[in-house]
Order: sequence, then C-alpha cells, then structure tokens
Amino acid sequence: MSLTHRQRHLLQAALRDRLMAVCYGAGVDSTAMLVALKQAGLRPDIITFADLSAEKPPTLEHLDRMDRVLAEWSWPAIVRCRKETLPGTGYSDLYGNCIANETLPSLAFGLKSCSIKWKQKPQDHAIKGARSGPNAAPPHPVWTEAQRRGVRIVKLIGYDCGRADLRRSRNLPEADADFDYAYPLQILGWNRTDCVRAITDALGVDMVPIKSACFFCPASKVWELYWLAAHHPDLLERALILERNALTGRHSRFDEVEFGGSWDELVRTADRFPSTSTTVGLGRSFAWNQWARVNGVVDDAFRVKRGVDDRARFRAMANQLRGEDNALYVRSVA
Repeated sequence: MSLTHRQRHLLQAALRDRLMAVCYGAGVDSTAMLVALKQAGLRPDIITFADLSAEKPPTLEHLDRMDRVLAEWSWPAIVRCRKETLPGTGYSDLYGNCIANETLPSLAFGLKSCSIKWKQKPQDHAIKGARSGPNAAPPHPVWTEAQRRGVRIVKLIGYDCGRADLRRSRNLPEADADFDYAYPLQILGWNRTDCVRAITDALGVDMVPIKSACFFCPASKVWELYWLAAHHPDLLERALILERNALTGRHSRFDEVEFGGSWDELVRTADRFPSTSTTVGLGRSFAWNQWARVNGVVDDAFRVKRGVDDRARFRAMANQLRGEDNALYVRSVA
C-alpha cells in the first residue's frame, strides 16, 4: 500500500521544511507513520521511544528490527528515553513505583498521570534536555537548531482514523509552550487496517508489531491476558502481584463494608464483584486475579499454569477473542 499522489502532497504540505520529532510507540500506528513519512520523502530529525522497563519482549525485539530499517534508510536511530528516579526513591520504574506505593497505574482510575510522568516527560527531556536532577542532559541538536532559527518543532503522533484515536486527538491542543502537534495518519485518512497493510507491503508481514503497552496495562483486553498467560506467564504473574499488592494495601479504595467481604476473599471465592463504581482491579471493573482464578489460568496459589495443554488452551482463547484487525491476527493469517 503506497501513498497516492494526493496523500503525498497532503503530508508534504503539512510537514515539509518543519523540524520533526516522532513520538514512536513501537506499535502498528507509529510504525505505519514512519512508513508513510518515508514514502512522502519526509525525514524526521529525532525519533523517541519511552522505555518503561515494562514492555513485552516482542516490542523490544521490534525496536531492534526497526533500528536496522532506519539505518538502511539513513534515518536517525530510535532514542530510548527513560525516566531516572532520585537516589533513595526505592524504585526505578513504573512497576516499582506501583509496588512501593501499593497502588495501581493511574489509568486504572481513569487518569493519565503515568503516561505524562513516565512517557511524555522523558521524551521531552530527550529533545529539550534538562539542566539538573537525575535526568540532566544537554538538549538534542534539533532543539538547539529550533532555538537558533526561531522556529517550533512539530511532534508527530501516531493516532489513526479509528473512533478512539479521533476522540483522543480532538481533546488535545494543537500546540503547547514548546511544541506543535500533528497526526500524519489522520492527514492520510488511514485506519488501523490501512496501517497494517502499509507495514506489510513496505516491510513485510513479520514487521507488523504487536500492541505496544505495559504488561500490566489496565487497558489490556481479555484476549491479551490469555496471550500473556500463554507466552509470558512470568509477566502475568508479576501483574497479578501488583494488583493484589494495591488492592490489599494501605491505599486500597476497596470498602469491605460495601462489598461484604475482603478483596482477597472475593477474589478467591466469588465469581464477580458486586456492582460498584469503585476500581476493583487492573481491569477497573474486574480484577485480573479473579479473572485468572475463574477461568482456570492460575492454580490455588495464583501461579500461572504452565503445562503444555494449559498454554495451548490460553493460545486458543487469545486467538478466539482477539479482533480481526489486530496485528497478531494479520501476521498469523498472512
């Protein structure tokens, strides 16, 4: 799938002669965005990826493969950005932050602070630099050039034309104090299926990545939990520990009076939680630990089952539940 003449003109009209910073998520949309930029003859000045030390192994493998592609294109390599914590903090990543504070990621409560703190700010530091603190670093040359020329850098975000991404982009400002924002896939009119096709045609089906997200992301769908159980049971177990640590910890929002039993008791004995607006687990309206017990994913000690038959069942359930526009599905049937 190549850009039409009109699409190429639209991208060039929006971005030609701009200093460009790609916010690369290592998923389908942001990978397709790089493909589209290449086809339009637009070379970004910096490509950043926020490394939370929580990515699934296939995402890290995809980053390495994309770096090889970028080298072939004579494009800049991906800058992997990490938030460095203060000495004595007791943790160095989002997972450790949640464990130490006995809480869930903010997305489990409908908030976005984890993305701002652990993703957006480290990428901003990679561009603008930081004068002090554990993230101290000089500015990237693209920032220095922008200051010298008195122009603004445009951040390119990989939101497609699906309903959810259109809603997200409508709620975001066109610019902030430091950057302008643009959404190349929406300029092109591409949805997720178009993105998968563009990657497949340009780079091959093996370069269609899985969804990029933390292994304990509250936005995970049930099929993704089965996929974790089948392929990375150790990561699913770590997520279950995080959830139990938060929902039985000192900051738990769980009200035993309201629910008629402790969180742990309901996880072990009940099929579901009573109807409530209280966040009951990583799934917001459901607890991953309870889901895992009810569906036979874990044993009595909440260890993920690792038998050959068990993992085959988990793979089958993941295949059955995931949507046909998912990258894994496209890769498996191509």
